[in-house]
Amino acid sequence: MSPDTGGDSFEPQHEIAIVILTQADRPAQLARAVRSVRDQRRVRTQLVLIENGVSSPPADLERPSELADLLIVLRENVGIPAGRNIGAASTDAGLVMFLDDDAELLDPGMLASVVARFRADPRLGAMAIRLVDESGLTQRRHVPRLGARSAARSGPVTYFVGGACVVRTAAFRQVGGFDARFFYSMEESDLAWRLLDAGWSIWYSADLRAFHPRSTPARHLDYARLTARNRLWMAWRSLPVPFTIAYLTTWTAAAVARGAPARDVLAGYRDGLTALPARRPMRWRTVARMTALGRPPLL
Repeated sequence: MSPDTGGDSFEPQHEIAIVILTQADRPAQLARAVRSVRDQRRVRTQLVLIENGVSSPPADLERPSELADLLIVLRENVGIPAGRNIGAASTDAGLVMFLDDDAELLDPGMLASVVARFRADPRLGAMAIRLVDESGLTQRRHVPRLGARSAARSGPVTYFVGGACVVRTAAFRQVGGFDARFFYSMEESDLAWRLLDAGWSIWYSADLRAFHPRSTPARHLDYARLTARNRLWMAWRSLPVPFTIAYLTTWTAAAVARGAPARDVLAGYRDGLTALPARRPMRWRTVARMTALGRPPLL
């Protein structure tokens, strides 16, 4: 299958939209994220701010409507993937960057470079940006390939991390965007698999850096259950049956070994089994392509 590039253009008013999802609970970090976008040069940007589940922003978040070119207020917390889908649907830009509200772009020329790279490769569907922490290091879980030592090496990959990433709008819409049911966790990997199966490529730009504070998934309430549920949904929908079993077996063992409570993992699987998505297994050609890139859909 070849990617559908029909109608893809970088000629609208904005070359790239930057979607920032926030719950207005860390105004200082949000202000720095916005400033890093506003500092970008030689590129036409649109900053879309989504207040997700915010009934009334705190007093120290001064005039949020003036922070962004477009402000969307969601009184209910719809989750990360649904909130980002709303942001992506609100723009006519040829590219959409998703940026965490505690992340910052570290080079004012970054977005101009991103646009140039997408222009140069019409098959490029998504780009991972290198995340660095307070020490200038990249956490292992933020490297979109096996092995933390490869953090400084650019190249094709099989998924991307959502803290600072870019997708081609045409590709995003072609595959249906993020799965809103995921709410939190694994939505980027699920989208990446569908992009790859549709014929798009994913590139990791190690030379383009964004700051993201060092963190652990355990900071999110119910992370283990939601991650397990979403992995089950992702594997069930996208993997051939033998890979579904192997993938879930591998990741169950890995999750428990890394400290996830086994009862929460099993609870996530139980939740997932009650509402399985329709199966659309990826082609064996996609499995082979992912394997050639060093990450077969088992790991």
